[in-house]
Parts: sequence; C-alpha cells; structure tokens
Amino acid sequence: MEPTPATYRVAAVQMEPKLGRLAANLERILERLAEAAAAGARLVVFPECALSGYGFSSREEGLAHAVPTDGDPVRQVVAACARHGCFCVFGMLERAGPRLFNACVLAGPEGVAGTYRKVHLPFLGIDMFVDPGDRPFAVHDAAGLKVGMHICYDGSFPETARVLTLMGADLLVLPTNWPTHSECAAEHMIPTRAMENTVYVMAVNRVGEESGFRFIGASSIVDPSGRRLARAGADSEEILMADVDPSLARRKRLVRVPGRHEIDRIADRRPRFYKILVEPNGRD
Repeated sequence: MEPTPATYRVAAVQMEPKLGRLAANLERILERLAEAAAAGARLVVFPECALSGYGFSSREEGLAHAVPTDGDPVRQVVAACARHGCFCVFGMLERAGPRLFNACVLAGPEGVAGTYRKVHLPFLGIDMFVDPGDRPFAVHDAAGLKVGMHICYDGSFPETARVLTLMGADLLVLPTNWPTHSECAAEHMIPTRAMENTVYVMAVNRVGEESGFRFIGASSIVDPSGRRLARAGADSEEILMADVDPSLARRKRLVRVPGRHEIDRIADRRPRFYKILVEPNGRD
C-alpha cells in the first residue's frame, strides 16, 4: 500500500548489534536501511548503540569503539541516505576529543541533519562510563517531518518528551537498549508519552544477549492517541513499518464532543505550578 501525500512512511529496525564489531554492524545497518527504503520508508530508525554495541566494561573500551560524527561510518550512512532518498537515525558511541558520549545521528541525503547526546544516564553498560549529554534538546526537520531524538533512559523522564513536543516535534524517536525488567516501559511508557503529548513515538529496541544481559525487543510505533500502529516481538530481528500523518501530531486540541468535551494537553498546561521541576537537585 502506497502512502498518501499527507503521510510519511517510517521504519523501525529491531536488530542485534554485535559488541565491538563496528564493520559488521555498519554492514547490517546499510542492508536494513536499503530494505526499508525499498519498502517506501522515508525515515529509518535503529537501536541505541547500533553501530558499536552497548555492554562495554570500561571507558577505555568504549573509546576504542567510538567514532566522531563526521567519521567514515557516519559518512557511509549519509551516502546510503543519498542513494535511497531517505533519512536515518542510528545509535553510536561518539568520540569528541577526549570525551565520550552515547549518541545518535540523524543522517539525510544532504549530510548530517542532527545529532543528540544522551542526557539521562543509568548505571548500566557503557552509560556508567560516558560523559553526560551537554547539548539542549532539539527538533530537526526531515523533509517536512519534525523529529525529536532522545535515547533509552531519557524516555523515563516525561520532561524530555514534553520539551521536544513544545519545540514542535511531530515524532519522537527513542533508540533504546531495553534489557529484562524494562517490560513496563515497553508496554506502557511509550503509548503514554504519545498520548500525553499528542505526538507519534517510535521506540526502537535491540534483541539478543550481550555482556550477561538479555534484551527484550518489543519495539513499537505509536500514534498521537497512544494506539500502537506496529509492534515487534521479543526475540527476532524485524522491520516495523507505519505511515504517520504530521497533521495529527500538530492538532493538539482534541474535540470529543463539540462544545462539551474538548481538551488540549499543551494549551491547558499551568507552568507556574511546575516550578519545582526545575529546581536544582544537586546533580546538574
């Protein structure tokens, strides 16, 4: 089925990255990007640390498998986007001089359209050793679709999704590495973030085992009402596809019964009551 002109086809690639095998992971990313683009996807999203793997046991190991955002692997993804006429979000470890970030890149036909460095860091895997993200949240244009990027644990903080929504995002992409014990996030958090912000959300997880952890899959694409458009299983690599309509994410006033039941979760906010949210907590 071809998407209508008003819609934008997106793909979530649930895959199993191999720890420290950058060349093999890049080859897999390029293969799956071509496959999704051939099926009409204009934006293809891969998991957190898809290029490098996640379960490194030291900062030195992470740095040894990190690349700059203008490095050869990124250039190869950009070239593939140019060939296929699409955009791609993929997770990687970013080396920036002596600094190390858990990052993702939005690549497009004309180059790198945006980057993001993970702000919220759990005590797990390479996140125990990377530097905290040092850039503000941002929304990027992907040929008319407004995309906000965040990574895994960032999704557990509703402020992240709300900030990206207020900045104009139509679609929130969440590359993730959810291990066992993350089932509640996969089941409930993603539809909730979509519903409470009236935006599309894509959670793109990995599968397989790495460094003693099993990853739960369950990638999904959810519409602005919280309804799942597509969902992956727990164990297998697969590509999810959905057509998103940006106009639905931009229509914040929801009319259930005209003149009797109308809500707008953005316009109806009362920010002066939320000041405690931005009080320093000793960590920032």
